[in-house]
Amino acid sequence: MMNFIYKLKKFMYDRYGSDEFSKFLFTIYILLVLINLFIRLNILFYIELLLMIIILLRYFSKNINRREKENILFLKIKKSMIKPFKNIIRNLKDKNNVYKKCHKCKTILKLPLPSKRGFKKVKCPECNYKNKFLIIKKEKIKIIRKKGND
Repeated sequence: MMNFIYKLKKFMYDRYGSDEFSKFLFTIYILLVLINLFIRLNILFYIELLLMIIILLRYFSKNINRREKENILFLKIKKSMIKPFKNIIRNLKDKNNVYKKCHKCKTILKLPLPSKRGFKKVKCPECNYKNKFLIIKKEKIKIIRKKGND
């Protein structure tokens, strides 16, 4: 058993292995397998096969620089796709505050959770623009992210 582990470590030395992009491709592969269990399309089988080949080629690749560049590109695309939903995610996680974006300067504001429904004008501390938000409580508004910072 120890001999097999040693040989496996020796084989995997200087290989790329797994990263976020490979995990994403594997998740897509699993979803396609599950869909193909019910639908039974040949084209899905070939897409699954292609995905598994790409995953294995990335995993056992010795061209580490190229795989890292692919992963960085994937992470940039993922970040740009998640960015519009960032405030929604924050609102779901934080039960005491509401996160809104200033309409003028695009600064993200942390507002206290309203006790009842109603529109209130809130002055942005960054640009002094009066935004209309659903808010009731009057507390200090905090800046989460300024326009230039990502």
